[in-house]
Amino acid sequence: MSKKNSFIKKWIEKLRHLLTHEPQNRQELVEILHHAESHHILDHESLRMMEGVLEVSKMKVRDVMIPRSQMITIESNCTFDQILPIAEENQHSRYPVIGESRDEILGILLIKDVLPYFKSPNDFVLSKILRPAIFIPESKRLNVLLNDFRVNHNHMAIVVDEYGGISGLVTIEDVLEEIVGEIEDESDISEFNNQIKKIGDRQFTVKALTSIEDFNTHFNTHFSEEEFDTIGGLVMNRLGHLPKRGDSIVIDNLRFKILHADNRRIRLLKVNVH
Repeated sequence: MSKKNSFIKKWIEKLRHLLTHEPQNRQELVEILHHAESHHILDHESLRMMEGVLEVSKMKVRDVMIPRSQMITIESNCTFDQILPIAEENQHSRYPVIGESRDEILGILLIKDVLPYFKSPNDFVLSKILRPAIFIPESKRLNVLLNDFRVNHNHMAIVVDEYGGISGLVTIEDVLEEIVGEIEDESDISEFNNQIKKIGDRQFTVKALTSIEDFNTHFNTHFSEEEFDTIGGLVMNRLGHLPKRGDSIVIDNLRFKILHADNRRIRLLKVNVH
């Protein structure tokens, strides 16, 4: 039996044991899962993932999308030589391609489709290699979106508001992170430059997982490293409630605004330096 099949069989046995007493509602199911963890039927990581699955079934795209202001886009008139620096700086595999404005999404560019033109950059025509863009409403449930991604083999969708304007974008990674936690690849690990990015005059985006030490170094602040490990933890504590997108607070002459969060943790912050 393969390792994957063995893993699945063990999970089926665990769930069968858990559900001998059929839960009557979501809260009772959560209590059963916590009881299973306390009796070492589930480990903590498995419990956290199962709770993530339950949360995803309640959440909507607007809860996890990357807001329009944070979208990295490519203009439709970009040449081969202009696209390469964008891809190198941002390290994404897919980019929305826009026309005259951010509300005009012409398609999605996959960087792998650009690679064949290294030997013949003069033959590159962006419009010829665009993939169709998928548009979804802010109100779409994450579990439905995840299934759509799986069935249609898509990895990115453009989010629109009730008036048809572009609200942002969402990727399959954004949805999966609600279940398994932050997904880091080799370009994310310990890359301080990707943790804090300047987006305007005295304005920055900061990943919530940025360490207090790195944050203090960059902004010349003196937040205690003993009380909190990350800037997201500090901001959540000062807010005094579960985070939601749009919340803001001033701490030591810095204004923090939550750009991306779920009902468990902060993901991305905007910091204004007064």
